[in-house]
Amino acid sequence: MGTRTGGLGGMAERRIGAVLCDLDGVLRIWADLADVDLAHGFAPGTVAAAAFRPERLLPAVTGRVGDEQWRAAVAEDLAAGCGSAERARAAVADWGRQPFRVDAEVLALVAEVRRGGVPVVLVSNGTTALEADLAALGLDRAVDAVVNSARVGAAKPDPRIYLAAAERAGFPPHACLFVDDTAGHLTAAAALGMPGHHHRGAAGLRAALGGYGLL
Repeated sequence: MGTRTGGLGGMAERRIGAVLCDLDGVLRIWADLADVDLAHGFAPGTVAAAAFRPERLLPAVTGRVGDEQWRAAVAEDLAAGCGSAERARAAVADWGRQPFRVDAEVLALVAEVRRGGVPVVLVSNGTTALEADLAALGLDRAVDAVVNSARVGAAKPDPRIYLAAAERAGFPPHACLFVDDTAGHLTAAAALGMPGHHHRGAAGLRAALGGYGLL
């Protein structure tokens, strides 16, 4: 095989030159949002339904509205349903403090891949708050680059974000392994010729990375 010096790391050409990795559900694991519902007297699923319905979520993750605007709109929707703006605002505030953890095993795998000379690019359907959130967690330094849908103006499964991430990594789509916990996002990546791994846990991810010779 030939060699190439492109890409974030610059490395010998191989079948997979970069890993494109989702954030939420892979590296960052959130507590059950239903706990917020219960704490404020809503039926389970109420806050999630208000926050993540397409007409609210899509503008936030494509940068058409900022993170604060999105959360304020969610509070308004909740208030319209429950009749209490105070209760709605309190629920949204607690949603913003929702507990989470960083999956230490997945983070260790990311570090191992990078030590092998393969760049890892975080690809997230994020809001305008994503960069600050990652910096607070130190995850901005745990990867080689971050591709945030709110900055790209396109969110998974829109092909534009996959192409932007591959370009940022410095490799064509077929040389990027895409890791995500959402099956539909993997289907969209596959349509671009991008191999993928449906993430269900660190053990499966280790096996997939090993199968591609990345560990």
